[in-house]
Order: sequence, then structure tokens, then C-alpha cells
Amino acid sequence: MTKEVQMTNDKKSKGLLRSISSFVVRLPRCSYAKAGHSFDIPRTSFVILAATRFLLVFLLALCVSCSSKRITKANVDQVAEGMSKKQVESILGPPTSRTTEVYVYRQGKDTVAIVFKGDKVQSKKSTLSD
Repeated sequence: MTKEVQMTNDKKSKGLLRSISSFVVRLPRCSYAKAGHSFDIPRTSFVILAATRFLLVFLLALCVSCSSKRITKANVDQVAEGMSKKQVESILGPPTSRTTEVYVYRQGKDTVAIVFKGDKVQSKKSTLSD
């Protein structure tokens, strides 16, 4: 009796595996020939390679865009008394450190401190040279 139950369970599991494997996407293999040699490369390798290249280009573009100097004399001069914290962040970006009343921006040897009273700029101090 136990052998019959075991055989029935084996048949069910094999049928389940067949139905699952029918849903698996099967990609064709690509042939690559160079200098008289040929071999098959799975298509998934090309997809992974393309995705990796895209990711590297994206990261490079992100690094280049983030490396631009936002703490410049011209940008600091745009910050005026009465501006909100959001307005200051739209000009200078997020501060490198902050308290509830002071936003500090550091870039190399340069430092800019924006002092707030409530949500409005009260004063600014900068070590930027002209």
C-alpha cells in the first residue's frame, strides 16, 4: 500500500515539474565565430552584458553630475535673507551638516554657514574667496 502511494506521489511531482518547466523561458543560443573557432554563447549572457554596460554608463553620468561644484560665490550670493530652507537647498543642495538653526556646507577648504530663524534665512557666513 505504501509503495502505491509513493508511486502516485512521484507521478504527481513529475507532472508538476513538467508543467513548471513549460513556463520557463527558453532563449535561443547565439553562435559566435572568430578566427575559425565557433562556440555557442547563451543569449542571457548578451542581456547581462548589455545591462552591465547600461549600469556603468548610468553610474558614470551620475558621478559626473554630482561632482559639479554647487558651493560657488555666485550660488552663495543668490541666498538672501528671508529665504526658506527649501529655497536654500534648491540653490546649494543638501547641507553637509545641519542643526535646526544652522546649515553648514563644506567643499574642500571652503565652508558656508547659513543661519535660520524659524524657517527663514537670518544670516550667512562664508569662507569662499572672490
